[in-house]
Amino acid sequence: MAELDDLKGFVEVVETGGFGRAAKRLGVSKSIISRRIARLEAELGTRLLSRTTRGVSPTEAGLEFKTRSQRILADLDEARDAVAQQGSGVIGRLRLSLPLSFGLRHVTPVLGELAKRHPRLEITAEYSDRFVDLIGERFDAAVRLGLLKDSSLVARRIAPIYGAAVASPAYLAERGRPETPQDLGKHECLIYTGTSVAEWSFRVGKRWTAVRPAGRLRSDSGEALMQWATDGLGIAVLPTFIISDAVESGRLEPLLTDFAMPEAGLFLVRPPGAQVSGKLRVLIDALVERFGGETGWDPCHMAARRMAQRTVATSAE
Repeated sequence: MAELDDLKGFVEVVETGGFGRAAKRLGVSKSIISRRIARLEAELGTRLLSRTTRGVSPTEAGLEFKTRSQRILADLDEARDAVAQQGSGVIGRLRLSLPLSFGLRHVTPVLGELAKRHPRLEITAEYSDRFVDLIGERFDAAVRLGLLKDSSLVARRIAPIYGAAVASPAYLAERGRPETPQDLGKHECLIYTGTSVAEWSFRVGKRWTAVRPAGRLRSDSGEALMQWATDGLGIAVLPTFIISDAVESGRLEPLLTDFAMPEAGLFLVRPPGAQVSGKLRVLIDALVERFGGETGWDPCHMAARRMAQRTVATSAE
């Protein structure tokens, strides 16, 4: 009977298209993966993979074996989860995709606490602002920020995420302070390229007004945009969790505070399926525990509001 590790190795090779990539994902050497596949093919008496200079692809028998192997591994995970829920902990491996800035700053401590609570839970966290394919790349879940598009994925909204327009005092002294969203057309804007949204929206009266920012500097990193903003290179619209320290210290000032911006969300997104595994359930509970509530968890949003109030009070004087 084939070892379960052999099945896992085979499935990963087919999913990733190579021995090296499968080995990296499983945290073992390439030679170990090669031996596991050779052992499977010897036991089954047939070739499961076609090897070419371009990579590895499954044979017809390999495709059939992959489907059945995945079913066996999924059944095993469900069995472990069912037993663990009757015990005192969670067993299994949790592979997560996390946004870079928010993940490092805010989710990492949550995962650390989760690991302490559940010593038999394995966690693999991958940090990137890349929009990953949860199903194709076999992630258990992803933490995502913003406004979600319609998809077959299951999303759980955890908390609101707020944004603010900011600039440095030096930039404002040189270029002036925009009084309305339309004034942004006269300014150098720092543009985030991590999403397909190319407009900044503000509530003017009872309607939303969209402004298309223009500027020389663009990046898919919110941290980079914040650095450029503090260096006086333009106006940026950023999540409040990124600009907290800069606003509190006075390196950045919130702008257009009379015009609300759309409220985004913090979501946990998972592949479709009726049953939520125990490992995902404890993750959801931990995220809700940490981020639940309107703004209490987000000192960035509160700092921006305090700074805005100070600015208004100073102007009134």
